[in-house]
Amino acid sequence: MNFTGMLKDGTLSGKTILITGGGTGLGKSMGKYFMELGANLIITSRKQEVLDETSREFNEFSGKVLPLSGDVRNTKDVQNILDRGQDKFGQIDGLINNAAGNFISPTERLSTKAFDVIVDIVLKGTYNYSLLLGKQWIEKKQPGVILNIVTTYAWTGSAYVAPSAAAKGGVLALTRSLAAEWVKYNIRTNAIAPGPFPTKGAWDRLFPKPISTFFNFEKSLPMKRYGHHQELSNLAAYMISDYAGYMNGEVVTLDSGEWVKNAGQFNKLERVPNKAWGLIERAVRGKKT
Repeated sequence: MNFTGMLKDGTLSGKTILITGGGTGLGKSMGKYFMELGANLIITSRKQEVLDETSREFNEFSGKVLPLSGDVRNTKDVQNILDRGQDKFGQIDGLINNAAGNFISPTERLSTKAFDVIVDIVLKGTYNYSLLLGKQWIEKKQPGVILNIVTTYAWTGSAYVAPSAAAKGGVLALTRSLAAEWVKYNIRTNAIAPGPFPTKGAWDRLFPKPISTFFNFEKSLPMKRYGHHQELSNLAAYMISDYAGYMNGEVVTLDSGEWVKNAGQFNKLERVPNKAWGLIERAVRGKKT
């Protein structure tokens, strides 16, 4: 299968986009595609050396990259990054709240500190950036776009990742709340709920090798494959662009149909072989077999 960019060249020309967690994984993939489309980029995470390496990889593009380390949980760091980004580019047009932390564990094995680590990065980090940048947009009467990266279990909940589920659920509620409240300021707020998109580091914490001895997660997905980073980048670029100017308060799921397949109680009937359905039909009609 060929995964390529779907938007025309120059779609994001003149735009400056800030991506939290932008040095690695999905944040890096989205940033790369945004730059292919002409955007300037501000990437942030806690490790400056990682950001610098990513910035060097992006030198091939016409846009400029500003790599700035900082902690999403610390409002002073957040404000400093926003100020430096605006000093360099004049303004910030879009925000991708992508920074996250997660790991699998029975909830009863967690300490309150472990819970705090995840909730603070995901939820606190999202509202820190959204609130501080949003206030500036409102004060300057500048349009803006916020795109939050959530997950399908933000609305269903999920065992073994309770801190992440709680935090992403909060981000989902914040997305819809700001969409309703800030649209009058010409600020759009949307979210993407990705399914499994393998990334180095995060993937090792969620699907360590011992897990693979119990089941094949990839084969359990409706399309029998993981998502490709370009698929997510295409969607994110569209939603952050002017093409999606009428989209607000929306959460787009990109998971091959995983959550809806797991949600329907009768979906498991696909395990019934075709030759058995005649017998089942006769039983339903009350006919003797």
